[in-house]
Amino acid sequence: MKIEDLLKGKDPCTCGRVHQCPIEHVVIGENACACLPEITEDFTHILLVADRNTYGVCGKMVQDFLADRLADTLIFEGDGVLVPDEVAIEALHSHVSAKTDLIVGVGAGVINDLCKHVSHACSLPYDIVATAPSMDGYASRGAALILGGMKVTLDAHVPRAIVADVNVLKNAPLDMIRAGYGDIIGKYSCLNDWRLSHLVNGEYFCPFVHDKTLDAVKKTVALSCGLTQRSPEAVGALMEALVSVGILMAYVGNSRPASGSEHHMSHYFEIVGILRGEPYLAHGIDVCCSAVETAKLREKLMEFSDVNGIFSHHDALCYEDEIRRIYGAIADEVLNLQEKAGTYKIDRLSIYRQKWQEICAVLADAPSAERMRELVGEIGISLSDFEALYGESKLADARLYAKDLKDRYTVLNMYYDLLS
Repeated sequence: MKIEDLLKGKDPCTCGRVHQCPIEHVVIGENACACLPEITEDFTHILLVADRNTYGVCGKMVQDFLADRLADTLIFEGDGVLVPDEVAIEALHSHVSAKTDLIVGVGAGVINDLCKHVSHACSLPYDIVATAPSMDGYASRGAALILGGMKVTLDAHVPRAIVADVNVLKNAPLDMIRAGYGDIIGKYSCLNDWRLSHLVNGEYFCPFVHDKTLDAVKKTVALSCGLTQRSPEAVGALMEALVSVGILMAYVGNSRPASGSEHHMSHYFEIVGILRGEPYLAHGIDVCCSAVETAKLREKLMEFSDVNGIFSHHDALCYEDEIRRIYGAIADEVLNLQEKAGTYKIDRLSIYRQKWQEICAVLADAPSAERMRELVGEIGISLSDFEALYGESKLADARLYAKDLKDRYTVLNMYYDLLS
């Protein structure tokens, strides 16, 4: 399904809901930024937001296209990674005046999330000019932030417009292109998690959104060669897949179709890295490498032979000790999140016993760990580098406790329940 068809919404849908996505413009192609004068003609006090790198990539070009309707420019300085935390949010808030009528972000994940969050808080529209096909959040409603040291996704709104010039995108760092591919390939994992939670917990599930997301994944698999060669056609197709998945997230009002166990592990590596001052990989690269790990867990679970003999082994005191060991300064936030969600008060074991054959059928309907390894390797992502950077101890902690950063059920919960 083409993006323009997705923008029309789905009414009615077989899931019983009405799906809408109020994005007005999606322009992906060569010289796409040339559309800016026309699509922003109704605004007169525009705030431009970029960081030093993204401004150098195409911020000046965007500035020229906005011309005299540009009222202010915020360029985040610094050589390190821009973190979407309270400091960055306040800096952006300080540039929003009573006259500001549109925020235009130039960048990728962090710039998009900051503009999305602040524009929503200020009841302003925002546009995003993409500088890399690195993640699927351009069109989603959620803003991924780090608040109080925790990775959180706050409700916000979709952008008014997404502009992506393939001449800019194809020249993004190759790891950012790989990250976008990895973010899409990781959907094999999260879509399986969604079906699993629907079966185990009765969670809302939309077959239409599931299938269209899976279509985007399958199309992306075929792009790996073209992406490594920076083919404009392949890069444009990847960007279309990323935006399409974002629209499908907007359809259901959250990130469930695009974020599951593989994202929980990626968030774990990022948060623990920030807490401890340890290195971590780009989000999409962590996601697809983590999807290999979650595929291994599915295979281990399908080998489980004595489901009728299982019993609860959760030790609340031991669990709290482990959370404090791993998460340190934010341990209380993690514990409070799981207490509020009631994660460890639910009797899932009886459900596993009752539905084990159906559960195994769902688990089996995801690519094997070996196939996921192949997909990761085809784009030139090194699984060995991933494993060496984090080490077995950190990976083992992630398999058991990455789930606790979120309140969403995935295969990580089942692994903890049955095999930890």
